[in-house]
Amino acid sequence: MKSDIFTGTVPALMTPCKADRTPDFDTLVAKAKELVGLGMSAVVYCGSMGDWPLLTTEQRMEGVERLVKAGIKVVVGTGAVNTATSAAIAAHAQKVGAHGLMVIPRLLSRGTVVAAQRLHFKAVLAAAPKLPAVIYNSPYYGYSTKADLFFQIRAEHPNLVGFKEFGGYDDLSYAANAITGASPDLKLMIGVDTAVYHGYVNCNADGAITGIGNVLPREVLHLVSLCKAAQKGDAEARRLAFDLDSAMQVLSEVDAGPDLVLFFKHMMVLRGEAAYTHHFTEGDELSASQKGFIEAQLKMFDAWYADWAKQPEARKYAA
Repeated sequence: MKSDIFTGTVPALMTPCKADRTPDFDTLVAKAKELVGLGMSAVVYCGSMGDWPLLTTEQRMEGVERLVKAGIKVVVGTGAVNTATSAAIAAHAQKVGAHGLMVIPRLLSRGTVVAAQRLHFKAVLAAAPKLPAVIYNSPYYGYSTKADLFFQIRAEHPNLVGFKEFGGYDDLSYAANAITGASPDLKLMIGVDTAVYHGYVNCNADGAITGIGNVLPREVLHLVSLCKAAQKGDAEARRLAFDLDSAMQVLSEVDAGPDLVLFFKHMMVLRGEAAYTHHFTEGDELSASQKGFIEAQLKMFDAWYADWAKQPEARKYAA
């Protein structure tokens, strides 16, 4: 089972929302094409960033199909409140020609029960046996997949080729030490923007799924280029990667909070992309203080990056 889809830099797409609170799939496809054109290796749709809990199953499937028909490499999120829906989304992804699955744990009902999670993961993987898949580990979903369960499932489902870790530094280190370090065929995907440097340099990650990359695609690709050079022992790249990762931390931290989509959409609007103005649930919006804070931080980062990127050594690693 090929696992190359889980390498490189992969933005988790947001679902643009029209004024009538329905998905704007034309903008979704246009944004995916733009990001891939800049150097992203694929896209994820519908993870947390895609507002999957707020869309119908049919809307999610339409988004996947539109992206595939546009020639975009797509990893499909399978989050749902019941296993049957997750499996149906996986089966649809395989049917329409998607390229991978992000298998999200069972939610709410028996979500902390290992036996229930095992059956859930197996059902989703079995629904699309031709698609390479990673388990999406996130403390926000209330369940952490450990090595023993991962390898039990992988022994029965060879399309399980890796792990996407959203839990932060300690969880990324655990995944690298206990799971993906077992074989070069197993892929470790960084799943939170605050841990890009740590994931690549300290955990041997193969790729990164990014939220802030929707807003700062060139800057994130620059960071990943530096981190990959640092993985090979380049001391200059390691220093520069640490600098850029540190400067991006505050903007990246919203990726780990409950208002992540609201923050990222607001930053997209600040970038002149009015299609990200609306949200699917009426009343969902940042407070005035949140807006003021993130606006100031984005302005500060832009000024810092414009100055920092003038260094000849920084330009050398630009993607």
